[in-house]
Amino acid sequence: MTIHPVIAEVTERIVERSRASRAAYLAKIEAARSHGTKRHHLSCGNLAHGFAACGDDKDALRNGHAANIAIVTSYNDMLSAHQPYERYPEIIRGVARQLGATAQVAGGVPAMCDGVTQGRPGMELSLFSRDLIAMATAVSLSHDMYEAALYLGICDKIVPGLLIGALSFGHLASAFVPSGPMPSGIPNEEKSKVRQAYAEGKATRAELLEAEARSYHSAGTCTFYGTANSNQMLMEIMGLHMPGASFIPPDTPLRDAMTAATVERMVAISSLGSQYMPVGRIVDERSIVNGVIGLHATGGSTNHLLHLVAIARAAGVELRWDDFDALSAVVPLLARVYPNGYADVNHFHDAGGMTFLIDQLLDAGLLHGDVNTVMGVGMDAYRKLPELRDGKLVWSPIAKESGNRGVLRAVSEPFRHDGGLRMLSGNVGRGVIKISSVPEDRMVIEAPAIVFDEQDDVKAAFDRGELDRDFVAVVRFQGPRARGMPELHKLTPTLSILQDRGRRVALLTDGRMSGASGRVPAAIHVTPEAEAGGPIGRIRTGDLVRLDAHAGTIEVLVPADEWSARECATTDLSIHHTGMGRELFAMFRQSAVTADLGAGVF
Repeated sequence: MTIHPVIAEVTERIVERSRASRAAYLAKIEAARSHGTKRHHLSCGNLAHGFAACGDDKDALRNGHAANIAIVTSYNDMLSAHQPYERYPEIIRGVARQLGATAQVAGGVPAMCDGVTQGRPGMELSLFSRDLIAMATAVSLSHDMYEAALYLGICDKIVPGLLIGALSFGHLASAFVPSGPMPSGIPNEEKSKVRQAYAEGKATRAELLEAEARSYHSAGTCTFYGTANSNQMLMEIMGLHMPGASFIPPDTPLRDAMTAATVERMVAISSLGSQYMPVGRIVDERSIVNGVIGLHATGGSTNHLLHLVAIARAAGVELRWDDFDALSAVVPLLARVYPNGYADVNHFHDAGGMTFLIDQLLDAGLLHGDVNTVMGVGMDAYRKLPELRDGKLVWSPIAKESGNRGVLRAVSEPFRHDGGLRMLSGNVGRGVIKISSVPEDRMVIEAPAIVFDEQDDVKAAFDRGELDRDFVAVVRFQGPRARGMPELHKLTPTLSILQDRGRRVALLTDGRMSGASGRVPAAIHVTPEAEAGGPIGRIRTGDLVRLDAHAGTIEVLVPADEWSARECATTDLSIHHTGMGRELFAMFRQSAVTADLGAGVF
């Protein structure tokens, strides 16, 4: 199938603007590749340190010439998504031994949970943890003992951080190994209703906690389609997972079989294998475009307007928000998963999941099918669904019809004919909006601004009865340089209540809203941020603001001469720069680039 002309055009633009940086990146990873076993280039003292505690694998590491696989893990047993990883190193080592290879835990990376830190001081470390994880990944691999690497990570900043770090070692064959989602809990709409009732004072804390505990109730990834599950979608559609791996439940025979199969692929595509395929050759302009397409087709997390840009830069590829916008116009929305629908990722997977989605996009010419993957060249392997037959892992072709058209649809009958993401620009700068679940009558909001410098002040004003009217909540000084660009998910119940009352409300912020953004129109990631003197700092309470998702504009409707003459507001952020470890991240805040460049420090 011929690729769609707009997708081809966007890809070629990215190739052209990235030509020099991509060439430099490929030259770097080629220089890092060594022929033969990496560890045998070490001195005897270095090597002895490297296998001193390796028990059954000591002789193979000392005298053998087979691949040694690094395991970089984000295991901890507080995160439900990452708790299953406790078992993985032993599984991986055992399979590697059967293949004549070895595997070592090269290092661990921090893994914080945005679900625990939402609205708390710890959230102000969250985005920067991505770059810290990338650095920890580099430290893990710096011993130079490995021919391949497996990355154990699921959530929010963890997968992007691992991938950015992996791309610094782009000469290594690499794959990501998911753990899978927890079983479905109470329906997401029921949980949302309890949250709103609590925000209105109509439910007790005990009732809210019970609803949350019935939703997040066991090991595995949270089942709503936020950043964590968007990560899994991206790793599969970019060819960094085994086919069909993303949403298989944890601690099941099929999940363990997929982990074992990943080890087999790493041995085959390592620098000592017969099918060498380094991660730096998998992640290229085409696979990055495939990731953006997957984001649009599934209504994925807005966080990836930051993460994918940063990932691309790590591979020498210059991805821009304009590319997201151009692709959104031609990529249909094929999935509705909460908060963009009633279903969760288990329902999505049961309906055909990633296999059906990739098959549909390939058939329609909406996905680059000629990319490199951990399976080799081309995406055809990702048209097949894994299953166990008599204890053996096999892949079967996916059905051409969705198992649930309320959750997942064919290209011929999409939920929307576009991807549901829009770029916004105007006299407040540039931002983005996710509209895949915004009602049509809320695509244009024109209302007076109410300006806040703290997200908690929005709820306080609501509790005082001051917000029962049409308005645009301007929540500023939330950007990366101000306080690390925290998610403002805490605002969702309050604004949703007001919208349900018939009020025309919207959010305008230089912060983030994550994959949990839903029905309320939200202009997010506004850049330049207020702390950098961005025009969002010129907005005053009472200014008329117009957000037009159709036209892609965000404007403060004041005379141009008055607007240009205004000084930007300032605020004292010192309380956000100390405590909960935030003082240790001062250099991150000082070095962070703008949101449209990924909001990172590299």
